[in-house]
Amino acid sequence: MKLLVISSSPFIKKGNDYFAYSPYAKELAIWAKYADEIAFTCPIWKQDNGLLISEISFPLAKIYEVKGFNVKTLKNTLLALLYSFFNCYLIFKSMLWADHIHLRCPGNIGLMGCILQIFFPHKTKTAKYAGNWDLKAKQPLSYRVQKWILRNTFLTKNMQVLVYGEWENSTKNIKPFFTASYFEKDKTVTLPRDLKGKITFTFVGTLAIGKQPMYAVQLVEVLFKKGFDVQLSVYGQGSERQKIENYINENQLESVIFLKGNQDQETIKKAFGESHFVVLPSLSEGWPKVIAEGMFWGCLPLASKVSCLPNMLDNGNRGLLLTLELKQDVVMIESILNNPDDYKEKVLHAIEWSRQFTLDVFESEIKKLMRS
Repeated sequence: MKLLVISSSPFIKKGNDYFAYSPYAKELAIWAKYADEIAFTCPIWKQDNGLLISEISFPLAKIYEVKGFNVKTLKNTLLALLYSFFNCYLIFKSMLWADHIHLRCPGNIGLMGCILQIFFPHKTKTAKYAGNWDLKAKQPLSYRVQKWILRNTFLTKNMQVLVYGEWENSTKNIKPFFTASYFEKDKTVTLPRDLKGKITFTFVGTLAIGKQPMYAVQLVEVLFKKGFDVQLSVYGQGSERQKIENYINENQLESVIFLKGNQDQETIKKAFGESHFVVLPSLSEGWPKVIAEGMFWGCLPLASKVSCLPNMLDNGNRGLLLTLELKQDVVMIESILNNPDDYKEKVLHAIEWSRQFTLDVFESEIKKLMRS
């Protein structure tokens, strides 16, 4: 079988070798196991631009290099029109080559792939929608168009669409899915931490406005000023880092908030294994991997009510759903800090739920998709 992956996610070329965002590269290696040949239609970067990358570990049959673009300026808009014609030609050409077409959405390239796959109704196809599938969410028009095409079984034939979470009124081709980080063999005995001594919080992710790392900082700051012995470790880099550094200095939080930068998976796993809480006050998510990973290692999630997070947290039975109103959220966290039994019960539920989703199960599901 010749598998084609169409994605806006770039490859990074270094010499004769190709790299990609580490979790993406790890997942692609599983898809590649069940194909005779695998090709990609995607942008190629010359630099990693700050991405945490890993080398592609499997042979590449072909790479159809499409042009990435944005429409933030008039010049870029004109270039985007030109690139769109070029990209559509390459995507169509690559689809002719493939036996199985796999779309990665949402994104500009994913949008073109959604439209062009209509002309290949007899080829087997999958799409992974890595964003928020909530049809009521406020999202860019291009995202809504992609969701509409993918769930339209008249236009989209012979395709299974993988989405995060379970949603009402889904069409028959929509399949709830997940992303895994650990194998069955990685499971070790993990128990809830005692709420004694220092209470530790962990934030992992890009330091960008959409992830709201500053809100995590302010949550812990208020708890600290209320007399709780708390500490927050922030893992990641991004445009908000300088703003957070300034805030820490201005408010004398050097002994409470620690900026750790980008770290490898083992370091993050160790942090989760020692922390009481994992915090994600994000404004938008697909599959919030850091929440699933934190739960796997006994961190209680504090997360916003976006995408599939209410489903993951069982509406508060496996964690706390943040309102993103600082006073209300602090009161909610205070309540659980003062109720160790409730904390431990929620953590045990979180561990049990998250450990269903291992890479072993993930691989078996991909195997079924490729052979269906």
